[in-house]
Amino acid sequence: MQLFYSPDLTPETSHYTFSKEESRHIVRVLRKKENDILHITNGKGYIFSAKVMLADQKNCIVEVTSFEFQKSKNYRLHLAVAPTKMNDRYEWFLEKATEIGIDTITPIICDRSERKVIKAERFEKIIQAATKQSLTPYFPELNPLTSFKEFINSHTNDQLFIAHCEVNQKQSLKQALEINKDVTILIGPEGDFSSKEIELALNNNYVPVTLGDTRLRTETAAIVACHSVAFLNQE
Repeated sequence: MQLFYSPDLTPETSHYTFSKEESRHIVRVLRKKENDILHITNGKGYIFSAKVMLADQKNCIVEVTSFEFQKSKNYRLHLAVAPTKMNDRYEWFLEKATEIGIDTITPIICDRSERKVIKAERFEKIIQAATKQSLTPYFPELNPLTSFKEFINSHTNDQLFIAHCEVNQKQSLKQALEINKDVTILIGPEGDFSSKEIELALNNNYVPVTLGDTRLRTETAAIVACHSVAFLNQE
C-alpha cells in the first residue's frame, strides 16, 4: 500500500483535490488513472480510501469512499533533542524516529550547542515523507526551536528523563521506564549538557539515565532512546 498525506481530510470529506505538486506525483510519476484507489492519512489516526475521479497532473480530484480510524498508542513519546552540527545527521534522526514511532519532537538550544538555527520547513517535509513511507496514520508534532531552560520550565509529563555523559549515579532507561505512560527524554548536543543544565533538569524532577555502555552521538542516542521506549512498550 502507498500512503498519501493530507491534513485537511476529515470523516465528513466527500471529495478532495490534491495540490499541484502532489497531483503531478500521483498522475505523472505514479501514473494513476481514473477509478484507481488511493490511500490517504490526515496524520490524526485516520486512513481514507479514495477513488480517482479526475487524473489531472495539476488538479487530481478524488472521491472518498471509506475510512478507518486506528487507535493511538497507550503512551506518548516526546524527545527534546539538540540540533547537531551537521544538519543531515539531525534529518536522519527525524526520519528514523518517525518510522520507529515518535509523537513529539522539540529541538532545543543548549549551552554547548554548535547549531542554533534549524530549517523547520525542510524538517516537516522529512517527517511527512517518513510518515507516508512507514504507513503510520499519526503525524509527529515538530515544535519550534526553544532554549533548554525554557523547555525545562514549561514542560511536564508522567516520566521525565535526561540522558547525559557525566559520571554520576544513573539508571539504565530500561530499568527506569514504566510502560504505558507518557515519557519525555532530553538528548544533548555533541558536547553534552553542561553541569548547570543537568542540575537544572534534576531540580525539575528529571531522572538521569544511561542509554548503554558506549558514548553515542546525539542522533544515535536519540534513536536508541526512541527505539528503547517503543520496544519496551510493545504488547
